[in-house]
Amino acid sequence: MKELLNVNRRGFLKGSALGVLGTMSVPAIITSCTSPAGGEKLKDVAVTEIMDQAPDGNPLKAGLVGCGGRGTGAAVNFIQAGNGLQVTAIGDVFEDKVLECRQSLKARGVEIADDKCFVGFDAFKKVIDSDVDVVLLCSPPMFRPEHFDYVVEKGKHCFIEKPCATDPTGVRQIIVAGKRFAQKGLTVVNGLCYRSAKDKIETWRRVGGGAIGDIVSAHVSRMGGSLWFRKREKGWSDTEYILRNWTSFCATSGDFVVEQFVHEMDLMKWYMGDILPVSAEANGGRQRRVTGDMYDHFSITYVFENGVRAHCTSRQIDGCDNQTVTMLYGTKGYVNVSNSKIYNYDGTIAWEYPRPRRDDPDQTWAVPDMYRQEHVRMVNAIRTGKPLNETDIVAQVTLMAIMGREAAYSGKFKTWEQIMASDQNLRLAKNEFGPIPGLKEERPLAGTSPKV
Repeated sequence: MKELLNVNRRGFLKGSALGVLGTMSVPAIITSCTSPAGGEKLKDVAVTEIMDQAPDGNPLKAGLVGCGGRGTGAAVNFIQAGNGLQVTAIGDVFEDKVLECRQSLKARGVEIADDKCFVGFDAFKKVIDSDVDVVLLCSPPMFRPEHFDYVVEKGKHCFIEKPCATDPTGVRQIIVAGKRFAQKGLTVVNGLCYRSAKDKIETWRRVGGGAIGDIVSAHVSRMGGSLWFRKREKGWSDTEYILRNWTSFCATSGDFVVEQFVHEMDLMKWYMGDILPVSAEANGGRQRRVTGDMYDHFSITYVFENGVRAHCTSRQIDGCDNQTVTMLYGTKGYVNVSNSKIYNYDGTIAWEYPRPRRDDPDQTWAVPDMYRQEHVRMVNAIRTGKPLNETDIVAQVTLMAIMGREAAYSGKFKTWEQIMASDQNLRLAKNEFGPIPGLKEERPLAGTSPKV
C-alpha cells in the first residue's frame, strides 16, 4: 500500500490500461478518415466496436448486488446482451428492494428462486458465493470497494457501476483489487456509459484523430433538477436512514459531483486523451437541498500540466434552466460532444454524426442502447477469452471527482498527489443497523467567517 501512495499522475497513467490507447484490451476497429474540413488526413484511432449483441458461447449466470433502479436495469441489460445469459441471484440490504427487483424481473419473464434472494449486509457475499460467473455491483458506492474485493477473491467477472468509491482510500482499494483481476485473467467493465455510445465513439474517432487540433480548453456543464430523496421515518436507525436516503449523503454517494457528474467528467477526460489533472480549484454550496449533508451546486476548474484548464460546473436545483453539454476547444476547431458535432471557429458545422430518423429505412448509424452495450462488451470479452479490465478508467475519474469535491468543501486548491495520498475514509465503522456517532445533516463550510 505504501508503494501505491507514491504513484503520481504519470505513474498512474503509464501503469494503467490507458497508458497506450492502442494496447487497451478492447474490441477495436482501426480506420483512417479525412478531417471534417477536408484535405488533411486524420490519424488512425482505436475505438470500441459496437455489436448488435454478444457472440454466442457458454451460458453465463450473473448475480446482482444492489436491487435499486440502476441495479434492476443492469440485470435487464445483461440478459438482453446476448443468448444464453441469465440472472440467477439477487441481493440487497433491504428486503423490500429485493422483492421489488424480483417482481420487476418476473414481469420480464425472469424467475429468481427463493433460495437465491438474499437480504442483509452480507447479502453480497451470498450472491457472489452462489453459482454465478459474473457479478453486477450496483449498491450505493460506499460499499463498492469491499464488494469488489470479494468478487476478485472468489474469481468472478465483474460489472462495476460508477463511481467506484466515495473516498480516496476506497479508490486505492479498488486499484489494488483491479490488478488482481488482471492477474487472474478476469474481465471488469465499468458503468461509464458514454464510452459505449456509438455517436460518442465515432465523434471521438475524429477528435482523437486530430480534427480539432490540440485541445486548449474545455467546458463541461450538467445543470438539472433535484434528485429523489427520502425524509427520515419513525423507527429508522441512523444507518437505515442514510442508506434509504443514500443520494443525499456524501459518505454513501460521494456527493452528486462524484455520483452523477462523473459521467460528464469522464467524457471530457476521454476526449482529452485520458490525461490526469495536476490540481483542482473549486467552489460550491447548498441552496435548496432539504436532506443530507451535500451541496447542490459545484464549479470546478481542473488544471493540467500542459497549462490547459477545464471548467466543470453542475447543479441539482428545481425551477432553473437546465443544460448538459461537454465542449472541447482545439487549435483548429471545437466539438460539442453532447450533440456529436464538430465546428469551425466561424460557427459552421464541419462534421456531425449522421443520426437517422426513426422512420429511415437505413439504420446503419442508429445508436444502440449504451447501457446494454456495456454488457455486450463484457460478455464478448468473456466468451472470446480476451479479458477487459476497465478498473483504472473508473478509478481515475472517481478520484478526479473527489478531488474537485474536496477542493470545494475546503476552499483549498487540491493536487492529484494530495488526493491520491489522502487517508479520508467515509465508510461505516460497522456494517450494521444502529446509531452513527456524529451524524449531522449540515453542509460543509469552506474557509472561515469574516472578522468584524
